Amino acid sequence: MQNPAQENIPGGRNASEYFRAKLRFEIDVMDVAEAAPGSLIVVDSRRLSSWDHGHIPGAVHIPTAEIPARAPELIPAGCRVVVYSWGPGCNGSTFAALAFAELGYPVQEMIGGIEYWIRNGLPVETEDGVRTEKPDPLVTAHQG
Repeated sequence: MQNPAQENIPGGRNASEYFRAKLRFEIDVMDVAEAAPGSLIVVDSRRLSSWDHGHIPGAVHIPTAEIPARAPELIPAGCRVVVYSWGPGCNGSTFAALAFAELGYPVQEMIGGIEYWIRNGLPVETEDGVRTEKPDPLVTAHQG
């Protein structure tokens, strides 16, 4: 007998298609960190104060609301774009990814955002330079 809480959860082919499609549009922080140089453009879609607080070195800063106007001047058409925002509790990167997709860019959303970038012990840049924190062993096996 099926659990009543699962009655509306699709399974089988529909679920398989959904998750396969989802994985095409998401990318893990470690995959971004280990990507070949020049293979993608990382875009921080947060507000300026958040960018100033710390961002991924080499990222381009375009707040979500400014993407339609600024992306064409900053990012060549056809470039692979990866967007991020705060973390799993924020859907800002989803809105940013939608904006890039509507402009025709190949785009992925970095799951975990800057929060999981930092928790994986990856570098963060501020006006004072680049720093790294000790990796959180609960979220990564990455040793820096």
